[in-house]
Amino acid sequence: MMQNLPTPAQPLKIGTRGSPLALWQAHEVRRSLMAAFDLPEAAFEICVIKVMGDQILDKALKDIGGKGLFTREIEEALLDGSIDIAVHSMKDMPTLQPDGLILDCYLPREDVRDAFVSPHVAGLADLPQGAVVGSSSLRRRAQLRLKRPDLQLVEFRGNVQTRMKKLQDGVAVATFLAMAGLNRLGMAHMARSAIETDEMLPAVAQGAIGIERRSNDARTASLLDAIHDTPTGLRLNAERAMLARLDGSCETPIAGLATLDGASLHLRGEILRPDGSESITGSRSGPAADAAALGTDLAEELLSKAPAGFFSWR
Repeated sequence: MMQNLPTPAQPLKIGTRGSPLALWQAHEVRRSLMAAFDLPEAAFEICVIKVMGDQILDKALKDIGGKGLFTREIEEALLDGSIDIAVHSMKDMPTLQPDGLILDCYLPREDVRDAFVSPHVAGLADLPQGAVVGSSSLRRRAQLRLKRPDLQLVEFRGNVQTRMKKLQDGVAVATFLAMAGLNRLGMAHMARSAIETDEMLPAVAQGAIGIERRSNDARTASLLDAIHDTPTGLRLNAERAMLARLDGSCETPIAGLATLDGASLHLRGEILRPDGSESITGSRSGPAADAAALGTDLAEELLSKAPAGFFSWR
């Protein structure tokens, strides 16, 4: 047994956003560490940190700063020692961490698919002509415009509960959420259907929970080693390397998914014009040990096929 384990007197402080899903994820990390080291719940303290992205809900993410809006305040608390680890939805994470922080621990990945959610419509193909669909994701919006240019797309932000209320209030007839989040919240029944990845490629790292720490904290690194899921790590190495080379942000519609077959990895990627008028796709397969190189290589191919200004609104 490793030394210097957390205790009720000196608990490990877990930083998280305050939404029901973020809290579920923080509790899951705590449960995993409790099980790995046979520790009581009191050996951990969950610290809720307010982030800008959860406070400004009336504007598009691209208009207020992109992905860092969900991480900045939590990472500041990690750097100043207010918390010991930070729990994140990996699809919200920038590909670069601030100096002094590292993100190299992932829990087993959940369902990667998007969920079609609607009170009255059975599926994407059943949406009536000109229907109003809500989504805050540029990736989903571009994919929808590509498939159904007739749809009217409106901004749709907030946690799962907020978005469900907007549907009930008639702001839109349908929206899309991550199946992973619905499963974790015990709300899978809210999905009319899960959209297969051949029809709608998900966001990079969708369904994965990441745990960030200070890079010089050897004690915490040893703790997290015990709960890291290697297959998820390999898949995200490929996806996030692709995203990093593409300079992915909340202003660029990018999708990607890596799958494992033994020691082999297969990666699919997609970039889209923000207006949904064009999509470029590609794939790579190779040894899982070369995951990051496969991701970078695929990104280079996608960029080579994209004309100048591809990510700009026409």
